[in-house]
Amino acid sequence: MARRNFKVLYVSGEVSPFIRVSSLADYMASFPQALEEEGFEARIMMPKYGIINDRKFRLHDVLRLSDIEVSLKEKSDMLHVKVTALPSSKIQTYFLYNEKYFKRSGLFSDISLGGDHKGSAEKLIFFSIGVLETLVRLGWQPDIIHCHDWHAGMVPLLVKTKYAQHEFFKKVKVVQTIHNVYRQGIFQSKVFQKFLPEEVFDGLEKQGEEVNLLATGIRYADLVTTTSKSYAHDISHDPELSFGLDKLLLGRGESFHGILNGMDTRQWHTSSDKLIKKRYSTEQPEIKVENKKVLLEEVGLPFSEQIPLVGYIANLDAIQGAQLLKESLDKLLELDIQLLIFGSGDKEYEQPFIDAAAEYPEKIAIRSEFSDAFYHQMIAGLDILLMPSRIEACGMIQMFAMNYGTVPVAYAGGGIVETIEEVKGDEGTGFIFTEYTPEALLSSLQTATALFEDRERWDRLVLEDMGRDFSWKASAEECSELYRHLLG
Repeated sequence: MARRNFKVLYVSGEVSPFIRVSSLADYMASFPQALEEEGFEARIMMPKYGIINDRKFRLHDVLRLSDIEVSLKEKSDMLHVKVTALPSSKIQTYFLYNEKYFKRSGLFSDISLGGDHKGSAEKLIFFSIGVLETLVRLGWQPDIIHCHDWHAGMVPLLVKTKYAQHEFFKKVKVVQTIHNVYRQGIFQSKVFQKFLPEEVFDGLEKQGEEVNLLATGIRYADLVTTTSKSYAHDISHDPELSFGLDKLLLGRGESFHGILNGMDTRQWHTSSDKLIKKRYSTEQPEIKVENKKVLLEEVGLPFSEQIPLVGYIANLDAIQGAQLLKESLDKLLELDIQLLIFGSGDKEYEQPFIDAAAEYPEKIAIRSEFSDAFYHQMIAGLDILLMPSRIEACGMIQMFAMNYGTVPVAYAGGGIVETIEEVKGDEGTGFIFTEYTPEALLSSLQTATALFEDRERWDRLVLEDMGRDFSWKASAEECSELYRHLLG
């Protein structure tokens, strides 16, 4: 192992297994470990939401990290820190807590995400300042603070303004990574004006009376990354795909990079996964069907080895493909398939699937409550994973699926084309459609199901997918080089 000569703090609103809302949590569970193997010392900071179970994850208080003062504009609040190690590693994960902000309220939410975003702005301000104050109290001085998505977008600004003259942060570099460009952290500016010093408030990226936290992170970070080269190109050149951030990203020039995601092959491995009922391998791929039986029984669908089980795993919103899936639903129900929906979100998308499951109980089922065990079992039990996202930064779920012998059918948005090779003859790993229409989705899925009927060819495809290397090694090496270049 290389000498640990640099320190990196990762800041995120979600980390698996503690809390999972999106694939960002999976990324945070594995990427810091991959960078440690490249010679960096990694630690993580995240909010201590009230729903995180202290006993389950062995969180404990740190006496010297209690009663940390977080100064807002006209008042102060006290911060307390709990700590545990990231499972399957020794990476210290710090949970920033204040009962007022985190005990009862949910996760961070903004105007664009809907839901209960009241209080989220003040909570974000408290958390962002709290990250830097905790570092000072801890006395652990990172060379790089690596911020993920909009939840951490205020940290680069704070380092460059409020803490710019603080001796502790003078040499610290800041990286901002974009996982979902359409989630930008949009808030009314008046809350920030109330709680932030003038120099910090003036530095926020604004449009009219609204603050944009992701844009703020992009503006002030020393380096900006995203999770595939294709996505980096798309969102820096297309206003629609970037949701208005293309000019800002294009302006970053050579300080904006796309680095493909990897996956944690220790946590996600068919022969050692403790969350699936029947473990299997490339030597015994036939055992995979036992996981399909278990999954179908759990969701109340009948088992048939001849009927492909197709699954959708994502938030039910337009960007992640719920609109396209809804438009395709009637035709999907005409196909000789079973359909399993795993996700929740907008009622306008969720309700049609609930209604269809009630009307066609032998063809479609929906599960909305998330659990790691069901997530792993579904990845193992499906025959086909349907990915109709409008644009995918990279994602990890198709990598999980392929390594588990579940064949993806996906729209060619963002990093998908870098991870799935179109099936042509005896080559390829999955099926890609390039027109974002119900007709294109159905055509691609029908091509996949036709191949499913050719059991010998399908079995070869399953083995090809299971043999692909999606480990973090190449991506971690690339990021390591960027880190070292940034630090000179």
